[in-house]
Amino acid sequence: MKIFKKTVCTVTALVLAAGAFIFSCGFALWVPRGVSVNGVGVGGMTYRAAYALLRLKAEEELKGKRLEICADGRTYDFIFPEIIYEERFMSALRGAKRGESVISPPTYRLADEDMAIARICALCERRSEEPKVIFNATGAPFTVEAGRDGRTVDVKKLRADIARSLGGTFGKVYVSFNYFSPQLTEEQIARDTALISSFTTRFDGSAEDRAHNIALAAEKLNGRVIAAGEVLSFNGAVGARTAANGFKIAKIISGGRFVDGYGGGVCQVSTTLYNAALLAGLEIVEYHPHSLLVSYVPPSRDAMVSGDYFDLRIKNPSPVPVYIRASASSDSVTFKLYGRSDGFSYAFSSEVSAVIPSPEPVTVEGDEDRVISYAKEGAESVCYLIKKKDGKEEKILLRKDKYLSVAEIRQVKRGDGGQDKQKDSRRGEIQGAA
Repeated sequence: MKIFKKTVCTVTALVLAAGAFIFSCGFALWVPRGVSVNGVGVGGMTYRAAYALLRLKAEEELKGKRLEICADGRTYDFIFPEIIYEERFMSALRGAKRGESVISPPTYRLADEDMAIARICALCERRSEEPKVIFNATGAPFTVEAGRDGRTVDVKKLRADIARSLGGTFGKVYVSFNYFSPQLTEEQIARDTALISSFTTRFDGSAEDRAHNIALAAEKLNGRVIAAGEVLSFNGAVGARTAANGFKIAKIISGGRFVDGYGGGVCQVSTTLYNAALLAGLEIVEYHPHSLLVSYVPPSRDAMVSGDYFDLRIKNPSPVPVYIRASASSDSVTFKLYGRSDGFSYAFSSEVSAVIPSPEPVTVEGDEDRVISYAKEGAESVCYLIKKKDGKEEKILLRKDKYLSVAEIRQVKRGDGGQDKQKDSRRGEIQGAA
Protein backbone atom coordinates (compact mmCIF):
# COMPACT_ATOMS: atom_id res chain seq x y z
CA MET A 1 0.00 0.00 0.00
CA LYS A 2 2.83 2.35 0.89
CA ILE A 3 4.51 1.65 -2.43
CA PHE A 4 1.28 2.41 -4.30
CA LYS A 5 0.82 5.74 -2.55
CA LYS A 6 4.40 6.71 -3.28
CA THR A 7 3.96 5.90 -6.95
CA VAL A 8 0.79 7.98 -7.17
CA CYS A 9 2.54 10.96 -5.61
CA THR A 10 5.43 10.71 -8.05
CA VAL A 11 3.17 10.55 -11.09
CA THR A 12 1.15 13.52 -9.84
CA ALA A 13 4.32 15.59 -9.41
CA LEU A 14 5.49 14.76 -12.91
CA VAL A 15 2.14 15.75 -14.41
CA LEU A 16 2.19 19.09 -12.59
CA ALA A 17 5.75 19.73 -13.67
CA ALA A 18 4.94 18.90 -17.29
CA GLY A 19 1.97 21.25 -17.17
CA ALA A 20 4.11 24.02 -15.79
CA PHE A 21 6.68 23.39 -18.52
CA ILE A 22 4.07 23.46 -21.27
CA PHE A 23 2.60 26.68 -19.87
CA SER A 24 5.99 28.34 -19.67
CA CYS A 25 6.85 27.38 -23.24
CA GLY A 26 3.88 29.17 -24.70
CA PHE A 27 1.66 26.26 -25.24
CA ALA A 28 -0.53 27.39 -22.40
CA LEU A 29 -2.83 28.74 -23.18
CA TRP A 30 -4.43 32.15 -23.11
CA VAL A 31 -3.52 35.72 -22.35
CA PRO A 32 -5.47 36.98 -19.34
CA ARG A 33 -8.73 38.79 -20.12
CA GLY A 34 -8.60 42.53 -20.71
CA VAL A 35 -4.85 42.69 -21.50
CA SER A 36 -3.59 45.07 -24.18
CA VAL A 37 -0.02 45.59 -25.40
CA ASN A 38 0.91 48.87 -27.10
CA GLY A 39 -2.78 49.60 -27.45
CA VAL A 40 -3.56 46.28 -29.11
CA GLY A 41 -6.14 44.18 -27.26
CA VAL A 42 -4.91 40.61 -26.91
CA GLY A 43 -6.85 39.39 -23.87
CA GLY A 44 -8.25 35.88 -24.23
CA MET A 45 -5.99 35.09 -27.19
CA THR A 46 -3.43 32.33 -27.11
CA TYR A 47 0.04 33.60 -26.41
CA ARG A 48 1.22 32.48 -29.81
CA ALA A 49 -1.64 34.25 -31.60
CA ALA A 50 -1.20 37.39 -29.51
CA TYR A 51 2.53 37.39 -30.21
CA ALA A 52 1.94 37.01 -33.96
CA LEU A 53 -0.61 39.84 -33.93
CA LEU A 54 1.79 42.19 -32.14
CA ARG A 55 4.58 41.48 -34.62
CA LEU A 56 2.20 42.02 -37.54
CA LYS A 57 1.12 45.39 -36.11
CA ALA A 58 4.77 46.36 -35.51
CA GLU A 59 5.73 45.55 -39.11
CA GLU A 60 2.75 47.46 -40.51
CA GLU A 61 3.73 50.46 -38.46
CA LEU A 62 7.37 50.17 -39.52
CA LYS A 63 6.40 50.10 -43.21
CA GLY A 64 5.12 53.62 -42.81
CA LYS A 65 8.39 54.90 -41.39
CA ARG A 66 11.41 56.30 -43.26
CA LEU A 67 14.89 57.23 -42.12
CA GLU A 68 16.41 60.12 -44.09
CA ILE A 69 20.14 60.85 -43.88
CA CYS A 70 21.10 64.11 -45.56
CA ALA A 71 24.52 65.24 -46.86
CA ASP A 72 25.56 67.76 -49.54
CA GLY A 73 21.96 68.33 -50.61
CA ARG A 74 21.46 64.63 -51.20
CA THR A 75 19.17 62.38 -49.16
CA TYR A 76 19.81 58.72 -48.45
CA ASP A 77 16.49 56.95 -47.70
CA PHE A 78 16.11 53.77 -45.64
CA ILE A 79 12.84 51.86 -45.24
CA PHE A 80 11.72 48.41 -44.14
CA PRO A 81 13.35 45.86 -44.46
CA GLU A 82 16.52 48.02 -44.40
CA ILE A 83 15.15 49.15 -41.04
CA ILE A 84 14.43 46.27 -38.71
CA TYR A 85 13.08 46.10 -35.20
CA GLU A 86 13.72 44.22 -32.02
CA GLU A 87 10.92 43.44 -29.53
CA ARG A 88 10.14 41.81 -26.20
CA PHE A 89 6.46 41.08 -26.86
CA MET A 90 6.42 37.59 -25.39
CA SER A 91 7.94 38.82 -22.15
CA ALA A 92 5.31 41.56 -22.01
CA LEU A 93 2.53 39.02 -22.62
CA ARG A 94 3.84 36.62 -19.99
CA GLY A 95 4.07 39.36 -17.43
CA ALA A 96 0.68 40.90 -18.11
CA LYS A 97 -2.08 40.59 -15.53
CA ARG A 98 -5.82 40.58 -16.08
CA GLY A 99 -7.09 43.95 -17.37
CA GLU A 100 -3.56 45.45 -17.63
CA SER A 101 -2.40 47.75 -20.43
CA VAL A 102 1.26 47.06 -21.18
CA ILE A 103 3.62 49.35 -23.08
CA SER A 104 6.48 47.49 -24.76
CA PRO A 105 7.48 49.42 -27.88
CA PRO A 106 9.87 47.84 -30.36
CA THR A 107 13.34 49.30 -30.91
CA TYR A 108 14.51 50.07 -34.43
CA ARG A 109 17.91 49.83 -36.10
CA LEU A 110 19.42 49.64 -39.56
CA ALA A 111 19.79 46.07 -40.73
CA ASP A 112 23.41 46.76 -41.85
CA GLU A 113 24.38 50.06 -40.34
CA ASP A 114 28.10 49.57 -41.00
CA MET A 115 27.54 49.11 -44.72
CA ALA A 116 25.17 52.07 -44.92
CA ILE A 117 27.64 54.36 -43.18
CA ALA A 118 30.51 53.07 -45.33
CA ARG A 119 28.52 53.93 -48.48
CA ILE A 120 27.81 57.45 -47.23
CA CYS A 121 31.48 57.91 -46.33
CA ALA A 122 32.60 56.73 -49.76
CA LEU A 123 30.31 59.25 -51.47
CA CYS A 124 30.85 62.21 -49.15
CA GLU A 125 34.40 62.07 -47.91
CA ARG A 126 37.28 63.60 -49.86
CA ARG A 127 40.98 63.93 -49.53
CA SER A 128 42.55 67.31 -49.16
CA GLU A 129 44.06 68.70 -52.35
CA GLU A 130 47.42 70.37 -52.00
CA PRO A 131 47.94 73.74 -53.67
CA LYS A 132 49.56 73.27 -57.07
CA VAL A 133 52.69 75.28 -57.78
CA ILE A 134 53.24 75.92 -61.49
CA PHE A 135 56.68 77.14 -62.56
CA ASN A 136 56.57 79.49 -65.53
CA ALA A 137 59.36 80.00 -68.04
CA THR A 138 58.14 83.55 -68.75
CA GLY A 139 56.25 86.21 -66.85
CA ALA A 140 55.69 85.67 -63.14
CA PRO A 141 57.95 82.83 -61.98
CA PHE A 142 55.16 80.94 -60.25
CA THR A 143 51.41 80.49 -60.45
CA VAL A 144 49.71 78.87 -57.47
CA GLU A 145 46.42 77.03 -57.85
CA ALA A 146 44.57 76.91 -54.54
CA GLY A 147 44.14 73.60 -52.78
CA ARG A 148 41.00 72.27 -51.11
CA ASP A 149 40.19 71.13 -47.61
CA GLY A 150 39.61 67.45 -47.09
CA ARG A 151 36.91 66.01 -44.88
CA THR A 152 35.80 62.82 -43.19
CA VAL A 153 32.37 61.86 -41.88
CA ASP A 154 31.99 62.18 -38.12
CA VAL A 155 31.01 58.52 -37.83
CA LYS A 156 30.58 58.55 -34.07
CA LYS A 157 28.09 61.41 -34.23
CA LEU A 158 26.33 59.89 -37.23
CA ARG A 159 25.73 56.63 -35.37
CA ALA A 160 24.39 58.53 -32.37
CA ASP A 161 22.10 60.66 -34.57
CA ILE A 162 20.76 57.56 -36.36
CA ALA A 163 20.00 55.90 -33.03
CA ARG A 164 18.30 59.06 -31.78
CA SER A 165 16.14 59.32 -34.90
CA LEU A 166 15.15 55.64 -34.88
CA GLY A 167 14.37 55.86 -31.19
CA GLY A 168 12.18 58.90 -31.59
CA THR A 169 10.20 60.55 -34.35
CA PHE A 170 12.35 59.40 -37.27
CA GLY A 171 13.52 62.96 -37.85
CA LYS A 172 16.03 63.73 -40.57
CA VAL A 173 19.67 63.04 -39.81
CA TYR A 174 22.26 65.49 -41.13
CA VAL A 175 25.79 64.21 -41.67
CA SER A 176 28.52 66.15 -39.86
CA PHE A 177 32.09 66.31 -41.13
CA ASN A 178 35.56 66.68 -39.71
CA TYR A 179 37.56 69.03 -41.94
CA PHE A 180 41.31 69.15 -42.38
CA SER A 181 43.42 71.56 -44.41
CA PRO A 182 46.14 70.78 -46.97
CA GLN A 183 49.57 70.33 -45.46
CA LEU A 184 51.16 72.84 -47.81
CA THR A 185 50.47 76.39 -46.63
CA GLU A 186 50.95 79.70 -48.42
CA GLU A 187 53.89 80.40 -46.13
CA GLN A 188 55.55 77.13 -47.10
CA ILE A 189 54.99 77.81 -50.79
CA ALA A 190 56.58 81.23 -50.44
CA ARG A 191 59.51 79.71 -48.55
CA ASP A 192 60.05 76.94 -51.14
CA THR A 193 59.83 79.23 -54.18
CA ALA A 194 61.94 82.13 -52.96
CA LEU A 195 64.64 83.72 -55.12
CA ILE A 196 67.83 82.19 -53.69
CA SER A 197 70.42 83.54 -56.14
CA SER A 198 70.90 85.69 -59.21
CA PHE A 199 74.01 86.15 -61.32
CA THR A 200 74.68 88.12 -64.52
CA THR A 201 77.60 88.31 -66.92
CA ARG A 202 78.01 90.72 -69.83
CA PHE A 203 79.26 90.36 -73.39
CA ASP A 204 79.78 92.35 -76.57
CA GLY A 205 76.45 92.30 -78.33
CA SER A 206 78.03 93.32 -81.62
CA ALA A 207 79.38 89.78 -82.00
CA GLU A 208 76.02 88.62 -83.29
CA ASP A 209 76.73 84.93 -83.75
CA ARG A 210 78.20 84.66 -80.26
CA ALA A 211 75.20 86.54 -78.83
CA HIS A 212 72.91 84.14 -80.72
CA ASN A 213 74.63 81.11 -79.16
CA ILE A 214 74.38 82.60 -75.68
CA ALA A 215 70.67 83.31 -76.09
CA LEU A 216 70.01 79.82 -77.51
CA ALA A 217 71.82 78.02 -74.67
CA ALA A 218 70.05 80.17 -72.08
CA GLU A 219 66.70 79.37 -73.69
CA LYS A 220 67.39 75.63 -73.45
CA LEU A 221 68.03 75.97 -69.71
CA ASN A 222 65.20 78.36 -68.96
CA GLY A 223 62.35 76.66 -67.09
CA ARG A 224 64.42 73.67 -66.01
CA VAL A 225 63.74 72.16 -62.60
CA ILE A 226 66.32 70.30 -60.53
CA ALA A 227 64.40 67.94 -58.27
CA ALA A 228 65.52 67.30 -54.71
CA GLY A 229 68.73 65.25 -54.83
CA GLU A 230 68.86 65.40 -58.65
CA VAL A 231 71.94 66.30 -60.71
CA LEU A 232 71.56 68.65 -63.69
CA SER A 233 73.88 68.07 -66.64
CA PHE A 234 74.55 71.24 -68.63
CA ASN A 235 75.44 69.26 -71.74
CA GLY A 236 72.38 67.09 -71.34
CA ALA A 237 70.13 70.13 -71.11
CA VAL A 238 71.71 72.24 -73.85
CA GLY A 239 72.61 69.47 -76.27
CA ALA A 240 75.42 69.26 -78.80
CA ARG A 241 76.75 72.55 -80.11
CA THR A 242 76.14 71.87 -83.77
CA ALA A 243 74.55 73.62 -86.70
CA ALA A 244 71.75 71.05 -86.62
CA ASN A 245 70.92 72.18 -83.08
CA GLY A 246 70.85 75.84 -84.12
CA PHE A 247 74.32 76.95 -83.00
CA LYS A 248 76.54 79.22 -85.05
CA ILE A 249 80.30 79.63 -85.45
CA ALA A 250 81.99 82.06 -83.03
CA LYS A 251 85.21 82.29 -81.06
CA ILE A 252 86.01 79.37 -78.73
CA ILE A 253 89.12 78.42 -76.78
CA SER A 254 90.83 75.36 -78.20
CA GLY A 255 94.40 74.19 -77.74
CA GLY A 256 95.24 77.27 -75.71
CA ARG A 257 94.09 79.66 -78.43
CA PHE A 258 90.97 81.52 -79.49
CA VAL A 259 89.69 79.92 -82.68
CA ASP A 260 86.42 79.72 -84.56
CA GLY A 261 84.03 76.90 -83.65
CA TYR A 262 80.36 76.04 -83.32
CA GLY A 263 78.78 77.19 -80.09
CA GLY A 264 81.20 79.97 -79.23
CA GLY A 265 79.79 81.81 -76.21
CA VAL A 266 78.10 78.79 -74.61
CA CYS A 267 80.85 78.62 -71.99
CA GLN A 268 79.76 82.04 -70.78
CA VAL A 269 76.31 80.56 -70.17
CA SER A 270 77.74 77.61 -68.22
CA THR A 271 79.96 79.98 -66.25
CA THR A 272 77.02 82.21 -65.36
CA LEU A 273 75.00 79.21 -64.18
CA TYR A 274 78.01 77.92 -62.23
CA ASN A 275 78.27 81.16 -60.25
CA ALA A 276 74.51 81.33 -59.65
CA ALA A 277 74.53 77.74 -58.39
CA LEU A 278 77.34 78.40 -55.91
CA LEU A 279 75.55 81.51 -54.63
CA ALA A 280 72.44 79.36 -54.10
CA GLY A 281 74.28 76.81 -51.99
CA LEU A 282 74.07 74.06 -54.60
CA GLU A 283 76.68 71.35 -54.96
CA ILE A 284 79.03 71.38 -57.95
CA VAL A 285 79.58 67.76 -58.98
CA GLU A 286 81.69 68.53 -62.07
CA TYR A 287 83.31 71.62 -63.53
CA HIS A 288 86.33 72.41 -65.72
CA PRO A 289 88.38 75.61 -65.95
CA HIS A 290 89.31 77.18 -69.26
CA SER A 291 92.91 76.97 -70.40
CA LEU A 292 92.92 80.77 -70.77
CA LEU A 293 91.50 83.58 -68.68
CA VAL A 294 88.07 84.82 -69.72
CA SER A 295 86.87 88.38 -69.48
CA TYR A 296 83.38 87.92 -68.09
CA VAL A 297 84.25 86.59 -64.61
CA PRO A 298 87.24 86.91 -62.27
CA PRO A 299 89.83 84.10 -62.31
CA SER A 300 88.83 80.72 -60.83
CA ARG A 301 85.14 81.38 -61.34
CA ASP A 302 84.72 80.05 -64.88
CA ALA A 303 83.19 76.73 -65.99
CA MET A 304 84.15 75.43 -69.43
CA VAL A 305 81.98 72.93 -71.30
CA SER A 306 82.93 71.09 -74.47
CA GLY A 307 81.70 68.06 -76.38
CA ASP A 308 80.51 65.11 -74.33
CA TYR A 309 83.49 65.00 -71.99
CA PHE A 310 83.68 68.40 -70.35
CA ASP A 311 80.41 69.06 -68.54
CA LEU A 312 79.02 71.23 -65.78
CA ARG A 313 76.97 69.10 -63.38
CA ILE A 314 75.07 70.61 -60.47
CA LYS A 315 73.36 68.72 -57.64
CA ASN A 316 70.41 70.02 -55.66
CA PRO A 317 71.01 69.05 -52.00
CA SER A 318 67.77 70.71 -50.87
CA PRO A 319 64.66 68.67 -49.92
CA VAL A 320 62.62 70.74 -52.41
CA PRO A 321 63.10 71.49 -56.14
CA VAL A 322 65.29 74.25 -57.49
CA TYR A 323 63.79 76.21 -60.39
CA ILE A 324 65.92 77.84 -63.10
CA ARG A 325 65.08 81.03 -64.95
CA ALA A 326 67.58 82.04 -67.62
CA SER A 327 67.41 85.08 -69.87
CA ALA A 328 69.68 86.82 -72.34
CA SER A 329 69.51 90.43 -73.45
CA SER A 330 71.50 92.15 -76.18
CA ASP A 331 74.63 92.28 -73.98
CA SER A 332 74.07 90.13 -70.89
CA VAL A 333 72.95 86.74 -69.66
CA THR A 334 71.30 86.18 -66.28
CA PHE A 335 70.40 83.15 -64.21
CA LYS A 336 67.92 83.32 -61.35
CA LEU A 337 67.46 80.29 -59.12
CA TYR A 338 64.39 79.74 -56.96
CA GLY A 339 63.83 77.29 -54.14
CA ARG A 340 64.28 77.02 -50.39
CA SER A 341 67.19 78.93 -48.92
CA ASP A 342 69.52 76.96 -46.67
CA GLY A 343 69.74 80.01 -44.43
CA PHE A 344 73.25 81.03 -45.50
CA SER A 345 74.37 83.94 -47.66
CA TYR A 346 77.23 83.38 -50.09
CA ALA A 347 79.89 85.56 -51.71
CA PHE A 348 83.14 85.03 -53.61
CA SER A 349 86.72 86.00 -52.97
CA SER A 350 88.93 85.53 -56.04
CA GLU A 351 92.66 86.17 -55.76
CA VAL A 352 95.46 86.15 -58.34
CA SER A 353 98.59 84.76 -56.72
CA ALA A 354 100.84 85.12 -59.79
CA VAL A 355 100.74 86.71 -63.22
CA ILE A 356 102.20 84.73 -66.12
CA PRO A 357 103.61 87.11 -68.74
CA SER A 358 102.78 86.50 -72.35
CA PRO A 359 105.54 85.09 -74.60
CA GLU A 360 107.33 87.06 -77.29
CA PRO A 361 105.15 87.92 -80.30
CA VAL A 362 104.95 85.47 -83.17
CA THR A 363 105.06 86.78 -86.75
CA VAL A 364 103.80 85.12 -89.87
CA GLU A 365 103.68 86.27 -93.48
CA GLY A 366 100.52 87.22 -95.26
CA ASP A 367 98.89 89.57 -97.69
CA GLU A 368 98.91 92.54 -95.30
CA ASP A 369 100.23 93.76 -91.99
CA ARG A 370 97.82 93.03 -89.16
CA VAL A 371 97.49 91.52 -85.72
CA ILE A 372 95.89 88.09 -85.99
CA SER A 373 95.49 87.67 -82.22
CA TYR A 374 96.59 89.74 -79.29
CA ALA A 375 98.83 88.72 -76.43
CA LYS A 376 97.18 87.54 -73.26
CA GLU A 377 98.73 87.13 -69.85
CA GLY A 378 98.13 84.01 -67.84
CA ALA A 379 97.61 83.72 -64.11
CA GLU A 380 97.67 81.46 -61.11
CA SER A 381 94.56 82.08 -59.03
CA VAL A 382 92.46 80.84 -56.18
CA CYS A 383 88.80 81.31 -55.29
CA TYR A 384 87.08 81.09 -51.92
CA LEU A 385 83.39 80.85 -51.13
CA ILE A 386 82.40 83.05 -48.20
CA LYS A 387 79.53 81.47 -46.26
CA LYS A 388 77.70 83.60 -43.67
CA LYS A 389 74.94 83.00 -41.15
CA ASP A 390 73.95 84.61 -37.84
CA GLY A 391 77.02 86.83 -37.84
CA LYS A 392 79.39 83.90 -38.34
CA GLU A 393 81.55 83.60 -41.43
CA GLU A 394 83.29 80.62 -43.00
CA LYS A 395 85.84 80.89 -45.81
CA ILE A 396 85.83 77.75 -47.96
CA LEU A 397 88.48 77.03 -50.56
CA LEU A 398 86.70 76.33 -53.83
CA ARG A 399 89.51 75.85 -56.33
CA LYS A 400 93.00 76.73 -57.52
CA ASP A 401 93.74 77.26 -61.20
CA LYS A 402 96.53 78.06 -63.61
CA TYR A 403 95.67 79.85 -66.84
CA LEU A 404 98.08 79.88 -69.78
CA SER A 405 99.51 82.99 -71.34
CA VAL A 406 99.24 83.62 -75.09
CA ALA A 407 101.68 85.30 -77.44
CA GLU A 408 100.60 87.97 -79.84
CA ILE A 409 100.44 86.71 -83.44
CA ARG A 410 101.34 89.33 -86.03
CA GLN A 411 101.01 88.99 -89.77
CA VAL A 412 103.46 90.92 -91.94
CA LYS A 413 103.13 91.58 -95.63
CA ARG A 414 105.32 89.43 -97.84
CA GLY A 415 108.28 91.33 -99.21
CA ASP A 416 111.84 92.33 -98.43
CA GLY A 417 113.16 90.88 -95.19
CA GLY A 418 110.56 88.17 -95.20
CA GLN A 419 113.21 85.54 -94.57
CA ASP A 420 114.44 87.29 -91.43
CA LYS A 421 110.88 87.85 -90.24
CA GLN A 422 110.17 84.17 -90.78
CA LYS A 423 113.13 83.32 -88.56
CA ASP A 424 111.74 85.65 -85.89
CA SER A 425 108.41 83.93 -86.29
CA ARG A 426 109.92 80.49 -85.72
CA ARG A 427 111.73 81.79 -82.64
CA GLY A 428 108.48 83.21 -81.25
CA GLU A 429 106.61 79.96 -81.85
CA ILE A 430 109.23 78.01 -79.93
CA GLN A 431 109.05 80.47 -77.02
CA GLY A 432 105.23 80.39 -77.09
CA ALA A 433 105.13 76.60 -76.89
CA ALA A 434 107.35 76.69 -73.86
